[in-house]
Amino acid sequence: MRKTERVFTPISDFKHLLTLMGAHGDKVLFDYFDREGNVHTLSYGGFEARVLAFLSGLASENLVGKRIAVIGETSPAWYTAYFSAIIGGGVAIPLDKELATNEIENFLVRAEADVVVFSLLFENKFRDMAKRHPEIVFLPMEKPTASAPYHAPMDEVIAAGAAHPFVPADARDLDRLTVLLFTSGTTGTSKCVMLSERNLCSNINAACASVYFCAEDVLLSVLPVHHTYELTCSLAGMCYGMEIAINDSLRHVMRNIQRFRPTALVLVPLFLTTMDKKIWDEIRKKGKVRFVKAALAASDGLRRIGLDASSVLFREIRAAFGGRLQKIIVGGAPLDQHTAATFRSLGIHVWEGYGITECSPLIAVDVYYKSKPGSVGPAVNCCTVRIEDTVPDEAGHAIGEICVHGENVMLGYYKDEEATKAAFTEDGWFRTGDLGYTDKDGYIYITGRKKSVIVLENGKNVFPEEIEEYLATIDLIEECVVVGRPTGEHGALRLTALIYPRRECFDPSATETEIYDKIKAEIDKLNRRLLSYKQIHRIELRDTPFEKTTSRKIKRHLVK
Repeated sequence: MRKTERVFTPISDFKHLLTLMGAHGDKVLFDYFDREGNVHTLSYGGFEARVLAFLSGLASENLVGKRIAVIGETSPAWYTAYFSAIIGGGVAIPLDKELATNEIENFLVRAEADVVVFSLLFENKFRDMAKRHPEIVFLPMEKPTASAPYHAPMDEVIAAGAAHPFVPADARDLDRLTVLLFTSGTTGTSKCVMLSERNLCSNINAACASVYFCAEDVLLSVLPVHHTYELTCSLAGMCYGMEIAINDSLRHVMRNIQRFRPTALVLVPLFLTTMDKKIWDEIRKKGKVRFVKAALAASDGLRRIGLDASSVLFREIRAAFGGRLQKIIVGGAPLDQHTAATFRSLGIHVWEGYGITECSPLIAVDVYYKSKPGSVGPAVNCCTVRIEDTVPDEAGHAIGEICVHGENVMLGYYKDEEATKAAFTEDGWFRTGDLGYTDKDGYIYITGRKKSVIVLENGKNVFPEEIEEYLATIDLIEECVVVGRPTGEHGALRLTALIYPRRECFDPSATETEIYDKIKAEIDKLNRRLLSYKQIHRIELRDTPFEKTTSRKIKRHLVK
């Protein structure tokens, strides 16, 4: 793919972004479902008007400049509340809708929220909480179905505000606290990350400058909107003027891909792996495995001489993705390169990115016109990366902790000076906790999490994520986590694969022993290709999937 100019206007702040969005007028910004399953659209100009009217309504009640929590499904109302909190000079607090009610209450108290804007998903859950916290304004996105101790709903606030326009201030302190984000909890304890408007805008601009998006793209929004990865990519899409179709359920992803026919997706690797397995299931059912594998090889050969025949060779497969899908950005977890290669052979480009909430979140993304599969690309233009405390591996790579410095790096952890200090080097670089190395071109390669590294008796370091990538290529395995289990008299660690089998690959009458034996046979084949200290020594089967965050990452700290 050749390098092309990225056509967008860099934003200075969120008010500037909203103004740019309003200039798109009647162009569709959102396609979204109502509660009856009907699809509606909202234009860029309509969204700008709603934000300004909601701000005006809040201003009339002295609620501008407050700490506004937002929780619910992805929707225009969610974005309206988020934009209004920031443009009004307050603090936005996006919350995970999958949290238990007591966790939500704890986070609202910790963040000192003044207002919580919520979807009807929480209509009943928040009744008692609203009574316990009269200091917090509970403002529903829609009119509740029954009387409740809540503020007037968003549409009424917007209607009241439309008659009294509120003009946001031009003078803005871009380094003020703008967003409070609770980390997902994959490490067991959630920290509260403080981001500034400069953090957010530098990251949006960096995403626009780095990713192969354009104003004609249609993006299907699949991941939870409170997640910084999904949110930043969507905001970058708005900066470009893209159309964003909102998926209504994880169960309906493939159906909505065919409905909205997106050109772009932003996903975590689990979605890509699941899609890949479904594709091959259909191919096997039709008895076309040899034909498709030959076509994939032919497609790759033609691409090497500058020809792309994928749309002809794989018309039926691509139709399952709406027929227009061209690009997928993947991040949040290690990407299986075999799966990514299959999609590229189909003519769907896959680029891997890397980020962390504390960096707003984007740190790096693979370069669309000079891709290096297996790398997450070089650092984006708002930050610099360096590798700390390096140790050479068997291939000669200098592996160490990835540290970041730049405009995207957080202000710190809210009311936690000790954790903030520990998160930075003495000269002010943020410690990501991820391990990796860079090549001569500055491309970053992730090797694992610092906290999850397994140190064997012989002193060798094993990154479980690497072994899990190998295991993911085995069709019989749905999910897996690699851990170190103490064995023998001295308790030496042995690599153990905890596996949730892909049940549809086995006969319904298959016993656990038969399932175990088949999986073990495949792992034995894999072991013959691995260095001795990276080989799996034990296998433990699970009856249930691993518990995951809403961004579909396995909660490793809960794995026993």
